[in-house]
Amino acid sequence: MRNVSAPFSLEDRTALVTGAGRGIGQAIALALGRAGAQLILAGRPGSSDGTRQQLQALGAEVRCIDIDLSDTAATQNFARTVAQEHDVDILVNNAGVIERGSSVDVTVESWGHVMSVNLHSPFILSQAFGERMIARGRGKIINVASLLAFQGGRTVATYAVSKHGILGLTRALANEWAQHGVQVNALAPGYIATDNTAALQADEARSSEILARIPSGRWGEAADLGGAAIFLASPASDYVTGHTLVVDGGWMSR
Repeated sequence: MRNVSAPFSLEDRTALVTGAGRGIGQAIALALGRAGAQLILAGRPGSSDGTRQQLQALGAEVRCIDIDLSDTAATQNFARTVAQEHDVDILVNNAGVIERGSSVDVTVESWGHVMSVNLHSPFILSQAFGERMIARGRGKIINVASLLAFQGGRTVATYAVSKHGILGLTRALANEWAQHGVQVNALAPGYIATDNTAALQADEARSSEILARIPSGRWGEAADLGGAAIFLASPASDYVTGHTLVVDGGWMSR
């Protein structure tokens, strides 16, 4: 293990986090900043301003870059440009969208939009930054999956399929890149109280069903992902790759 005296330190590391403006992405960015990382936040215009201010208050160096991750060409250009300008040590593919509705009503446009953000962009960014990591002989890629990477869910077919794809991408890249010192892992959040789950939280019956299955007896908070992210981003996980770390309060154990 490198740097065994401080296995969880991210000092002198640069992390790029997508979708860091709120929820899980914001919590991960703040956790990495507290651990000493410099941050690049990529997302919709102005979306990461609040996170940037919080990171600066912690003393972290931070840069915000505007990008529409549903635009494949723009994402490719963004990845090439940033990879040339910065040595990104840690890539967190967090940005994602969820569209709810009956599967029979899913349009081709809706399918394409969800796949572009949730699956295409993580591959494009991993490919661009992974190439540089391989050349340097070290790097960490963390893909944010979901419990729906293991289950089908209800009325979220596009989201579930995209998150199943994230697990496949994580394992495929891990198999290829581990020999080059690059670890590729995934985080699978459980039921976390964020904007994406607002509809479920507001549905009293469904929320009660969910809580009844969670041994911890509560919805997760975005901050619950922070420690797991630091572990996967740090030297502490140098022999962990191709793994999906579930942070779910025990949901999957039931």
